[in-house]
Amino acid sequence: MVEPIDEVTIRPATPDDAPDIADVHVRSWQEAYAGIVPDEYLSSLDPQQRAHRWRELLAAGPEDRVHTLVAHAGDRLLGFASYGPSRDEDARRGEREIYSLYLDPGTWGQGVARELIRSVVAEVGEQTPLTLWVLAANERARHFYRRHGFQPDGVERLDDVGGAQLLEIRYRRG
Repeated sequence: MVEPIDEVTIRPATPDDAPDIADVHVRSWQEAYAGIVPDEYLSSLDPQQRAHRWRELLAAGPEDRVHTLVAHAGDRLLGFASYGPSRDEDARRGEREIYSLYLDPGTWGQGVARELIRSVVAEVGEQTPLTLWVLAANERARHFYRRHGFQPDGVERLDDVGGAQLLEIRYRRG
């Protein structure tokens, strides 16, 4: 049984959040991408290895222009979102990109992702163009992003994930 979440707090991530972010990151990938990404790759994901990378990223701070927000309920990290300047070749000046948005699978459907995406939009500005990439086979995520004002913009790419060539679709808001 999933415990209801009373109050979600969104705040900037710190290096101390790295282990919890890494844990959520790995568990979310393993749940969301089961049947999409090769099982061997998903089972090889290591939270400790990810924590090291997250600690380095977060220690660099927003000076390198990547911002990460975390969602908490009490002392429990529920999810995170990272964003910054768009990395796409055709990006317009000032365009931002959501690099990642992942939740503890036990919190799916409880409004945590909604709070994170609203916080990202508020930070970048309602009128700022915002993009993200989503696996074509991830219907749950695609539906979520459409509900929050993102639409496919016609740009697609193949990405090698765990040895499989997977189709990604770019979504745009604004």
